[in-house]
Amino acid sequence: MFKLRTLSLIALSVGLLGTANADTLKMDAAYNESGAARPARGMTQASVESKYGSPVTVKAPVGDPPITRWEYRDFVVFFEYDRVIHAVVKR
Repeated sequence: MFKLRTLSLIALSVGLLGTANADTLKMDAAYNESGAARPARGMTQASVESKYGSPVTVKAPVGDPPITRWEYRDFVVFFEYDRVIHAVVKR
């Protein structure tokens, strides 16, 4: 009886300790470290280029729907067709 109770308490303790672990996901704000804004979701390629200038690198569309990547000095912009779907700050 004592062994069963001890094993149960150990299993319960290990289970509780396992659930106490968590990861913190740090989300970038709409601005990078230098305070410069990134393109917003839904902007067109033309509006991104007029606001931020020409990208340093343009990667050809890949997949279906086509996803295009424009790389700027401080951030990278992903387009689906000609609309921004995501913009991330370079680290």
